[in-house]
Amino acid sequence: MMINCGAHGDRVSAVICGHLLPSGPAPAGFIENSSDPDDLQAWCHACEEKFQQEDGLTDGFKAFNRMAIVCVTCYDEAKARHAIATNG
Repeated sequence: MMINCGAHGDRVSAVICGHLLPSGPAPAGFIENSSDPDDLQAWCHACEEKFQQEDGLTDGFKAFNRMAIVCVTCYDEAKARHAIATNG
């Protein structure tokens, strides 16, 4: 699906939680929810915890998540801003 992003023009769409939008504090963590490179979906660590507490995609989780449709460039920017480096 294509969207018109005000900042980046016509781009392929992606899905992130509202906590990953530029107005949110960073880093919030970045958990990708699909291994398909053509189906970009991610949410933050708080959403992952809520998902586990709710045991799935409940109405409570959806309200907490505040899903946002963004362009792939905005998705990449959110990933760079919110990814938490781990040493392993």
